[in-house]
Amino acid sequence: MAQTTPTVLVADDQPDVIAALRLLLRTAGFDSQGAGSVEDVRTHLAARDFDAVLMDLNYARDTTSGAEGLELISDLHARLPHLPLIAMTGWANVETAVEAMRRGARGYVPKPWNNEALVQVLRSEIDHARAGRDATGASREWREAQAIHRALLPSVLPEVQGVQLSWRWEPASGFGGDYYDVFPLGPNRLALCIADVCGKGLPAALLVSSLQATVRAFVDEQTPLDDAVARINRALCRQGAHGRFITLFLAVLDLREGAMRFCNAGHNPPILVRPDSTVSRLDAGGAVVGVFDRTTYDSGRTAIGPGDRLLLFTDGLVEAGALTAREYGDAHLVDTVVRHRTLDAGALLDHVFGDVHQWAGRRLDDDATALAIAFTARPSPNSVVPGADTDSRRMRPAAPKSIASPGSDVA
Repeated sequence: MAQTTPTVLVADDQPDVIAALRLLLRTAGFDSQGAGSVEDVRTHLAARDFDAVLMDLNYARDTTSGAEGLELISDLHARLPHLPLIAMTGWANVETAVEAMRRGARGYVPKPWNNEALVQVLRSEIDHARAGRDATGASREWREAQAIHRALLPSVLPEVQGVQLSWRWEPASGFGGDYYDVFPLGPNRLALCIADVCGKGLPAALLVSSLQATVRAFVDEQTPLDDAVARINRALCRQGAHGRFITLFLAVLDLREGAMRFCNAGHNPPILVRPDSTVSRLDAGGAVVGVFDRTTYDSGRTAIGPGDRLLLFTDGLVEAGALTAREYGDAHLVDTVVRHRTLDAGALLDHVFGDVHQWAGRRLDDDATALAIAFTARPSPNSVVPGADTDSRRMRPAAPKSIASPGSDVA
């Protein structure tokens, strides 16, 4: 059966912007209506169904904070979770776009907008939402995409003398945009990566595959981390994420120096806890990747010693319980890691996820991924067992090996 003409609600406080967008959408084959205020948006959505909302984040005159639009996104996402909300924001306000995604927006379009990119974002999100409502017809493709995403995440991690590695991935919808990776860079260095593609479902999962290949292509022993992240960003921009950005944390553990260099591209700052409970947050870096191809990045360096514990994680952990206005929160997570800082990597993750589930319920609202590293002794040179293409007897399973599925019981 042929799909009906997609309908879009265009919300902006400037009538000329609404007129220009509606003209573009009509030319592209969309039906649309305009709304000039938050109240107008609510009125239109109460009167009829729309396939998507394309919305500015500022409505009050002379304001640039985006507070009105962000609050509206939170409210609409809670009431209409399957309605694609596409945020529009100025080029210079990436932080607001990131917050919009975290509150439930499916994509964003920067102002001034590119006509082709805007139309593609809308088509992609509307098609994805319609496919989700017709799950029966797409079930086979859904399962295949889920299998592909799971295959991209390593189930075996390199073995490192004096270093324990453990991971856990709990997707909220079977698959999504969380990603982690660990791979050796020669005999003395180990690369650590965690990332989160904005949004959920099939589009986010497919972008993960591109991210994996891009990270592996640009991270090597010779390239400084800030340069590597800048190259990853440019490559993703050229590939065209079409309204989706990626938060990325990338680090290289130098076993000879007993130090770690890192670059944080808009990701939740990892938690580094010393034996005396001192906490460091690894936040040096820059903006999210996949947005502006000329973004530059900084990098940081920290010493690593016996007894240190490091937790890399995605926002599904700290935002657990947010839909019930009882968010777990970053400070709570830090406290949990500090309290269990003497445990090995696997036990630390057990306590972290157990505490999060006890707080927010058995099923999380968003994908949650974490990579824990316990430094039990000073790593010695030549202590990294190479990748999975070597003798399998020299590899150990990542702990825990199993992947928790949505709704499964997690202690």
